[in-house]
This record gives sequence, structure tokens and C-alpha cells, in this order.
Amino acid sequence: MTDASREHKDGAMADLEVDALGLLCPLPVLRLRKRMAPLPSGATVVLLADDPAAQIDVPHFCAEGGHEFLGVEGHAYSLRKG
Repeated sequence: MTDASREHKDGAMADLEVDALGLLCPLPVLRLRKRMAPLPSGATVVLLADDPAAQIDVPHFCAEGGHEFLGVEGHAYSLRKG
């Protein structure tokens, strides 16, 4: 897990990168929630997840939590904390 080391699709640097590669549902979203908790509203996050369920889980997590889903590129899910 590396802070501020991952670019969003628009080239901006993320405030936080959460590595959940190799983890299965629901662990990627649980790890994401835990790591995002101390961040201020508006912080940008990239979640690295290769679990196929993440395609559904991450946008749902954002919608339920009031976060903005910014998109996905490969296994990198970008979001902004609400």
C-alpha cells in the first residue's frame, strides 16, 4: 500500500492507494473503507483489486457511502471521498 503514488486517469496523483490485489469479496471493499476512514472529504483514492466482484462492489460502496466513483482502468478503481 503506497500513499500518493498512483495516478488517476486524468493524470492527477491520488492521495491514497489501497492494494487489495489477490483478495476476494468482501475484503477489497473492507480494506478500502478502513484505509479511507481518516482521510478528509474530497481526498482521492485508488483501489487496486483484481477480484471480479469489485466491478460491482466498488461502485455500490461509493453510492452507499456518498463517495464519487471516478472510474476504473484495468484493476485500478478511482474514487473521491464524500
